[in-house]
Amino acid sequence: MSARGRRREIVELAHTTGLASVEELSQRFEVTASTIRRDLARLTSEGKIARTYGGAMALSGRVGESTFRQRNQEAAEAKRAMARLAVGMVDDGDTVLLDAGSSVAALAVELRDRVTVSVATSSLVVVEELADADDIHVECLGGTLRHQSQGFVGPLAEAALERMTADKVFLGADGVAPGAICEADQRQTRLKEMMCARAHRIVVLADATKLGHAPFHAWALLPEGWTLVTDDSATEEQLRPFRDAGVDVHVAGVEAAVAPE
Repeated sequence: MSARGRRREIVELAHTTGLASVEELSQRFEVTASTIRRDLARLTSEGKIARTYGGAMALSGRVGESTFRQRNQEAAEAKRAMARLAVGMVDDGDTVLLDAGSSVAALAVELRDRVTVSVATSSLVVVEELADADDIHVECLGGTLRHQSQGFVGPLAEAALERMTADKVFLGADGVAPGAICEADQRQTRLKEMMCARAHRIVVLADATKLGHAPFHAWALLPEGWTLVTDDSATEEQLRPFRDAGVDVHVAGVEAAVAPE
């Protein structure tokens, strides 16, 4: 097969499966990993794929970053289901870090019943949600407010993080691969990586539409042993790369999250 044909198939594979690792591509096309990395670099420069840590993903075609209000209306039932599952991972007395994002904001709603939880957050929406929850201790990281995400970023938020640790961190994502989170802004990805470094357990909340998609080009790397919470519209094909990478995958049932009439 010619190099051009190989690169064409790499693009097709990324769009078909959503995820493609260097190792898998090397074995599939019977070429070296270095050759695959050169292919991926070229395809990325041509805007045909997005690079991830260790592989490539299909670009979703998103033109720009949507606002928090727009995202909050997307996959609302799935986010509610994920939040109900994720809250079971929080123990009384825990200190948790909450990222910005609509999925994590849904978790904050569920946390209102956890009266002995301490929350540190970069999310303005989470602060507002928990502002009248008298029995929940809330710390705001502060920093520069990103209006699109309603989250704080920058050196002030980073400095606050350096002075704390947490039992768990719950992260949102615009896209997610087995080893990394995709976001619109490098300041977001830096803060997420710092949050990961300060917590004992890392949980990413991402509905099925986020799995194997790379709408932007900023990435936060995830350490081994993290947990993915997604919804039951995720296919086995979407979930397999995460499980194969050792990610602890939890699937929330949407029907169980819909309140009875």
